[in-house]
Amino acid sequence: MVAEGTVTRPTFWGIGHLGKIAFYLLAVVTILVFAYGVYRRVDRYTAGQADWFDRLDDLPHRIVSSARIVLSNKKLFDRDTAGGLMHAFILWGFLTLLIGTTILAIDMDVYQPITGLVGTEQSFFVGDFYLSYSFVMDTMGLLFVVGVGVALYRRYAARKWRLHGKHTSLEDDLFIWALFLLGVGGYLTEGLRILGTGFPEFETVSFVGWFVAEVLAIAGMTQMTAEAIYPAVWWSHSLLAFAFIAAIPFGKPFHMLSSYANIVTRDEKAGARLPGIPADLDADTGAESIDDFSWKEILDQDACTKCGRCSSACPAETSGRPLDPRDVILDLKRYREDLDAGETEEVDIVADGGESVVAAETMESCMACMACMDACPVDIEHLKSFTRMNRQLTDQGDVDSNVQDTFDNIMGMGNTFGDPPEERAAWSEELDFDVTDAREEDVEYLWYVGDYPSYDERNKQVARSLAKILEHADVEYGILFEDEKYDGNDIRRLGEEFLYVDLAGYHVEKFEEVDPEKIICTDPHSYNTFKNEYPEVEYEDFADEPLMQFEFDGEWNQDGEIDVLHWTQAVEEMVEDGRLGLRGNELDVTVTYHDPCHLGRYNDEYEAPRELIRATGATLAEMPRNRNESFCCGGGGGGLWMDIDEESKPSEERMREALEDTEAGDAVEKFVVACPMCMTMYEDGMKTGGYEDDIEIVDVAELLVDAIESGPGIEATSTSGATGQAD
Repeated sequence: MVAEGTVTRPTFWGIGHLGKIAFYLLAVVTILVFAYGVYRRVDRYTAGQADWFDRLDDLPHRIVSSARIVLSNKKLFDRDTAGGLMHAFILWGFLTLLIGTTILAIDMDVYQPITGLVGTEQSFFVGDFYLSYSFVMDTMGLLFVVGVGVALYRRYAARKWRLHGKHTSLEDDLFIWALFLLGVGGYLTEGLRILGTGFPEFETVSFVGWFVAEVLAIAGMTQMTAEAIYPAVWWSHSLLAFAFIAAIPFGKPFHMLSSYANIVTRDEKAGARLPGIPADLDADTGAESIDDFSWKEILDQDACTKCGRCSSACPAETSGRPLDPRDVILDLKRYREDLDAGETEEVDIVADGGESVVAAETMESCMACMACMDACPVDIEHLKSFTRMNRQLTDQGDVDSNVQDTFDNIMGMGNTFGDPPEERAAWSEELDFDVTDAREEDVEYLWYVGDYPSYDERNKQVARSLAKILEHADVEYGILFEDEKYDGNDIRRLGEEFLYVDLAGYHVEKFEEVDPEKIICTDPHSYNTFKNEYPEVEYEDFADEPLMQFEFDGEWNQDGEIDVLHWTQAVEEMVEDGRLGLRGNELDVTVTYHDPCHLGRYNDEYEAPRELIRATGATLAEMPRNRNESFCCGGGGGGLWMDIDEESKPSEERMREALEDTEAGDAVEKFVVACPMCMTMYEDGMKTGGYEDDIEIVDVAELLVDAIESGPGIEATSTSGATGQAD
């Protein structure tokens, strides 16, 4: 028992003995309903397919690192500082109130009964502890109410567009208003208690509750009235809290649990590497039914908070293509839940025509840029589900005709252009030196040139520029000539998995024969798949398959013994070593730089190209959307090969941004890229957007050559590193 006059508060003030019994009965029912709802969710996940990636390895580290991510709200501050603060206030306030309620329950239901059994019943909810507790609870509760108030303003007054969509429903309204009423109701209950108990002096620490009590008193409420209506308000607040807790597993509030679980089970390389497939050609690798999705993909669906951050970051959505990544994830969720509840019939998950959950044109619109995944605060792996559906489209033959032509070109000629393999190194014939054949001589750097630098006229100039740089640096490098084929990165994201594995096995055999110290890639797409995906392929499972063109049955580069680099990373090291002889003042030109998705968001490389640009003396003016917020050129995910009807090409929008939104404005003379696909897309966007007279598209390699030729002269370079070009 707590002695009269003790610095504390009566927990069940005015409720009565029967009220206490009813409260505890309702608490038990609430917990049981909550537990049952969570059980149903978890049971549904177990019905999903096994995930290819071990998502529970080193679980203690995963739990701690995920808690750090969630509690810091760091992903929520990206792209939206106000939204980050709002969510931080709500999260920290809610957790504090939850912890505070738990502490009170421990005192009432554990500590007091135990002390009563062994002696005199005592409470720690008194004195300085109580005063500190009350101050912290009022402070953090106020942050909670302010945060929810900002959320209400953004949703209903500011009408922030990304918070509304086809899946916006009454559930969203109930969720946000329940939080607001819980916060405000807590202070109203506290204010009535302070007024009803005659304003105990020590309760000034509960400054918000004290303020509410004073407002009520000024409004004419007496101490007796407050005491009379307190039980009704207390019960209203308690019942709302019980209803909210019980409802958590059955609606949007579940994201408070599923989001954290989703972050715990995340793949740090999600998107950059995709799930493999069984070697069995008859294996189901797509999305024939909702049961084909893995448990993690189902968890992704449940973790979605409908915040729309992925929608606002998606270049396809911005360009008017029929893709909103949030809607795709939520379409799958709604279909699954309706099917489980018997409220809908089974339809195709994805198809070109007819009734389906997701239309083929929606998946064709995806650029595989990973902007959605980078923007998502709860680590939903959109690209993994999208690729599953693309595999289904490929299995069904529902692929874009231009994409099918590309598949045929690769199968027939080994490249996306359909040109003869023997012409692959023809670009090098205009050089004043010979390029080493890596098949005949040992080289330090095996240079994978790639399709576009080999066959596309504009990108051939980039290949020649890079060859001049490597030659000037006097390093041992070579290429595979006609033995090089397409790397497979983008067709894999389009769903053509077996052709991808065939290309991977073929190249790994070639790499093993050459045995280079380092592999450098012109194209970030090649760099990504060599670095992140080739080491993941189970070559042994496919080596005996008659349709595969390789026999390699081992592991490749799983320990990173071969250093795989984008060429800018390798050349940055050469610049640091002084191999290019740059002084850093060769060029007097203002440029802007576009971060390629596969170099930036995929592989977190942002600085190497910028260091090379600065090494030329050029002035770099950043576009507003740079680094991880870079706006995709539109060429990824097969976009380069498709004719897509869109309101405005992503490349045109990026040109406009470079000239109008960059601080340097129209003083920007050159638009610098580091990706052959970006070069192709922006050359097109410059023409269709009418920017030909305003800006020039150049590769970082071309900028470097300009700087080198402005110095001592590239013609004087030693060519001792080259020994002869293959026929």
